[in-house]
Amino acid sequence: MDKVTSFLKDSWEEVQHNVTWPKFGDLQSSSSLVLIASLIFALLVGGIDFLFENALNLFYQSF
Repeated sequence: MDKVTSFLKDSWEEVQHNVTWPKFGDLQSSSSLVLIASLIFALLVGGIDFLFENALNLFYQSF
């Protein structure tokens, strides 16, 4: 149990004194970038899905 307590105390001390936390503006810009990239990726995958679905429907209807 002493090892667990020591680990938790050391971890908390490291978080308080040794971790460099990003500025709020940096977090906002990173979040915006992730949101925009996710939307672009979703639109791309949705467009490809739409094209494949229509192409397969045309192919199956030809028989």
